Amino acid sequence: MGRYVIRRLLQMIPVFFGATLLIFLMVNVMGDPIAGLCGDKACDPSTAAQLKKEFGLDKPVWQQYLTYMGNVFTGDFGTAFNGQKVTELMSAAFPVTIRLTIVAILFEIVIGISLGVVTGLRRGRPVDTVVLMLTLVVIAIPVFVTGLLLQLLLGVEWGIVKPTVQPEAPFNELLIPGLVLASVSLAYVTRLTRTSIAENARADYVRTAIAKGLPRRRVITRHLLRNSLIPVVTFIGTDVGALMGGAIVTERIFNIHGVGYQLYQGILRQSTQTVVGFVTVLVLVFLIANLIVDLLYAVLDPRIRYA
Repeated sequence: MGRYVIRRLLQMIPVFFGATLLIFLMVNVMGDPIAGLCGDKACDPSTAAQLKKEFGLDKPVWQQYLTYMGNVFTGDFGTAFNGQKVTELMSAAFPVTIRLTIVAILFEIVIGISLGVVTGLRRGRPVDTVVLMLTLVVIAIPVFVTGLLLQLLLGVEWGIVKPTVQPEAPFNELLIPGLVLASVSLAYVTRLTRTSIAENARADYVRTAIAKGLPRRRVITRHLLRNSLIPVVTFIGTDVGALMGGAIVTERIFNIHGVGYQLYQGILRQSTQTVVGFVTVLVLVFLIANLIVDLLYAVLDPRIRYA
């Protein structure tokens, strides 16, 4: 196991540098950050040259990237165009989005897997048909429609929850935003679990366990569920990074100042340091989540061994 972890960590190094280089190049060619900094009125040449020199934009792109990566390893992600350190923006935004992501993942695990197990064991029955129809509806409706609808009904019309979230973003106020953020992924987890359960329920090892006279609950939890969760765990693991980076719509609807909000502001203002800094951390989150998923395979399936 130790050798496998070391090998995976070494494999993550070129992936990390390749992903950050790609993002850095894309952000630097998406527009002129100095023009965005000056606003509607164009900067005069002397001011533009001074700003480029101040933010290091007068150097070649490859040199800017090497300078940026060198600073990253010292914990310096640069300075936004408003003069605020990107690390300060991260320290305020990431805890909020992490809490939101935790709520969303819990919805996926608890509701998605539970519905998937129930429908997988009752394939073709009315409950299976109803859940499949509901998941199709959730997948078909855009997230911003779901978010605005729940905000209007639960927050404005019925007053069950607050329509917006406080700057501190406590867990109790993130339940509805977390449900909105997880809605599409929850539907996919339900359908994926259902398919895996229904397929493995006809496997020989399940029939053998039943023939031995094992209790139905033990057959489901110890044999059927563990083997069926491997593709589900893969999806949820890769979904962690997607949820953190894709929370822009949800955070905008509920006025949550998290990673999505800061990315939106950075793109809007063409603040390359902000966008690249946040995406760099998201790349790390995605790589670590995938490593944890690979290690969980051995926990779910004892037949899997890493050398």
